[in-house]
Amino acid sequence: MVCRFNPSQFVRRMREVGGLAFENAPRVAPLGTPALPAIIPFIDHKYRRFTTLNEPVVAVSLFEVVNLATGELHVRTREELAARFLVPSGAAVVLSGVGKDPAIERWWELANRSALLDGLRQLGITLVTAPNYSVLNDVPRTDNLHAMKRILLAWSEMAAAGLPAALHVNARTEHDYTRWGNLILARPEIDILAFEFATGCGRDGRIDWHVAQLCRMARFVGRPLSLVIRGGGRRLNELREHFAQVALLETDAFTRTHRRRRAYFNESGRLRWAHFPTPPGGALDDLLAHNVALVRADYEAKARRPRQLSTFALPARRPAAHRNSEALQPSLLSNLNLPGEAGAVAPERQRMIAAAKS
Repeated sequence: MVCRFNPSQFVRRMREVGGLAFENAPRVAPLGTPALPAIIPFIDHKYRRFTTLNEPVVAVSLFEVVNLATGELHVRTREELAARFLVPSGAAVVLSGVGKDPAIERWWELANRSALLDGLRQLGITLVTAPNYSVLNDVPRTDNLHAMKRILLAWSEMAAAGLPAALHVNARTEHDYTRWGNLILARPEIDILAFEFATGCGRDGRIDWHVAQLCRMARFVGRPLSLVIRGGGRRLNELREHFAQVALLETDAFTRTHRRRRAYFNESGRLRWAHFPTPPGGALDDLLAHNVALVRADYEAKARRPRQLSTFALPARRPAAHRNSEALQPSLLSNLNLPGEAGAVAPERQRMIAAAKS
């Protein structure tokens, strides 16, 4: 954790990102926005597949193209990339930086990231999304701010290498979204964003809030922005109303294929999944192609339906049970004697509450 009560590590972690502020992150030249389809199938590997999946645009994991153990690329040419995932060599490829913490932490540790990014540029990658460093609830606030700064720096490295890159806007509070919005407004080279709804942000108790914040941020920036998402497909139409283009990296078709499920439409036109056992060692190529096609057709049908107006509204501020609640900050700050309560206060107080060690 990035915590002020571990001074030696805290200083080291601050130095590695140049402080918590966004303003000193390197600027990059605009690279333009690639045109992306609304639904992009995510292909994780080629297990039990023997023929090429005939898709013009596919998504794969950044961490399946880079060997994190050796710090080298798994593939050197488009033909090797196509053979590794059994996709067309001429397909447009989106690399997703969404990953589990060990993978994205290992990416940060690699000393040769510039060489790796140059290799990815030579592969003709269409788009890469920046790693989604975790913004957690049960850590010091400085840990959140450090993770967001790393996301921005990782994105800057990718864009500086000539790779069209999507900035992953991980956030935990309304103020976090305000900071991202101010940054994007000030930097027109940021025209593609990424977000991940597949885990905590996609839960019923949080997805409405995050979607509302993303839409509010898009309105605030006031210029066309693109958005690439993993998970959250049920909110695709709402997001499309606020972003110039929204692309979903669709993982369901692939994961359900490997669980031996086959998509079908029931009598009411809803997509359902049936058990589809295969013989030992049997190929999954036809099943995957079928599932990709039906999932895409389902999203296309939903896009044609008029969206019902949402009754969601941002919740009113109310007292919470812990001192980190944003709702209590105004009254707490007005009552705090900062020097007396906490000693030295960090010069970059990004809405942090200074508190004595307990």
